Amino acid sequence: MTAAPGGHSGYAYAIAYYLRSHGIELVFIVAQHDKWAPRKLERLGEVIRIPMPRLPGEPLYWTLHRWPAAFLRAMRVVKKEYRVLVSCGANLSIAPGVAAKTKGLRLVNVESIVRLSTPGRTPRLLHRLADKTLVHWPEQAKLLPGAEVVGPIYEPPRYKPRDEGYILVTTGTMGHKALFDALSKLGLRNIVLQTGRVDPEPYHRKNPTWRVFRFDPDLDKWIARASLVITHFPGMTSATAALAYNKPVILVAAPHLRLSAPQRDGPLYAEKIGAIYLSEVSPKSLMEAIEKAEGLEPKRLDNGAKRAAEIITRIYSGKED
Repeated sequence: MTAAPGGHSGYAYAIAYYLRSHGIELVFIVAQHDKWAPRKLERLGEVIRIPMPRLPGEPLYWTLHRWPAAFLRAMRVVKKEYRVLVSCGANLSIAPGVAAKTKGLRLVNVESIVRLSTPGRTPRLLHRLADKTLVHWPEQAKLLPGAEVVGPIYEPPRYKPRDEGYILVTTGTMGHKALFDALSKLGLRNIVLQTGRVDPEPYHRKNPTWRVFRFDPDLDKWIARASLVITHFPGMTSATAALAYNKPVILVAAPHLRLSAPQRDGPLYAEKIGAIYLSEVSPKSLMEAIEKAEGLEPKRLDNGAKRAAEIITRIYSGKED
């Protein structure tokens, strides 16, 4: 399974969780530079690293020298005996996907949960090669004809939910400085803040009662105990918080994530999981959303990862064309 940084590794983890119950051994292909996803995926299987050709925010022409290295490495690590390769998206998956088809493996292609108006670049490309493409929502099946709708794929809960009274603000690898700055002006005391690449120290100095860190591979424990989760769109944490842990969720637009889903998909996605969507962030709009989130009830939706694992198992066993 490919497991690029961010939400893509979340899809891999979620599907792998259910694949293990079918007795399938798992190997994860992760980005060479990824420090965080492997620490979680190692619980479920072997981890192999390959170069990720294009990093977030990079112009394509900067990355041309990395593609040959990615393809050479993928041809070495994708072995015929694996039978099936599951692509969970991002450009990390292109070289392994091509290598898999070259070596006669079956290829399963997974779309992103947040894309509703346009398909992702990698899922659209690999859809032409894939034996099966899996999508979360009926709208996505129209974008990738022939794809199978399995329902929203999200990580299953690892902890029993409870409410310890804090607001968790988490924005993945890249962080969201505009959100952090607006939050810092509200005078709230009980905040847990995960900043990713954004320096956490200025926020901790200004708000000494906050718990602040760049990343925690066990983010689930913070989600499970939060009163409210504020996160970014696009991103997968919102689905985990709302659907796995039944937490109220505020989604804040993150236009700086230019290579992910377009911001126009945000309101519809928020509606699907029962979240509040903020197209622009300011101290006033953020405070209004926090007040509105009190008593918000997320949707109850079955985990599509279980259905995805059943389909992949049939393909692995040769029982599905």
